Amino acid sequence: MTTAENQLRRKVIETARALQSTGLTQGTSGNVSARHKSGMLITPSGIPYEELVPESIVLMDLEGGYYGDYLPSSEWRMHMDVYRIHEDAEAVVHCHSPRATALSTHNRGIPAFHYMIAVAGGEEIACADYATFGTKALSDAMLAALGDRKACLLGHHGQIAYGASLEKALWLAGEVEALADQYLSALVLGEPALLSTEEMKEILRKFGSYGKQLKDLPADDAGAFEMPRRRD
Repeated sequence: MTTAENQLRRKVIETARALQSTGLTQGTSGNVSARHKSGMLITPSGIPYEELVPESIVLMDLEGGYYGDYLPSSEWRMHMDVYRIHEDAEAVVHCHSPRATALSTHNRGIPAFHYMIAVAGGEEIACADYATFGTKALSDAMLAALGDRKACLLGHHGQIAYGASLEKALWLAGEVEALADQYLSALVLGEPALLSTEEMKEILRKFGSYGKQLKDLPADDAGAFEMPRRRD
């Protein structure tokens, strides 16, 4: 095992433990992976996160094969298919966060009630049709619900999110849970008004520059936000 691989395995463990510490999952119900060379490193099946060590993180290829003495998470197929379909995916987080899961039990996604829906890359966060956990049917339903977005809910199950790093995938899963919480709160007063398709397209355009500093902005995105005047 190279130093780089060992460090990545440790980051997978840190991310899995963060699911518990942030309240995004309970027990061993979530799973975490990171792209590694032509395959992925994924948390094992059924081992409490506090007991994980680098050697227990499972190396898999993207054809469904695994190496070593530990079985991968039962949801390995969803992770594998994300990496196969979405070239920009470097890490995947799946969890049963409370509010997102509550919405998923009604087969209900999160519509454009708030502009932050755009963090997932689209005008809504869809909910995949229900299928038994660990099956190809579930992975196919997930891919359909994701489309070109980076997160979706999973019917009667939870949520899944991916990103350009483990930190970003975990962050997005947290954002999805926060949006689910806000949406459920809004529903107490009735169905909230939704932002228009035109407005969401503008928000998505602006999100190309969201959270970036000047040095990171492409020249054609410099006007996406009204910039304050710099004082010397």
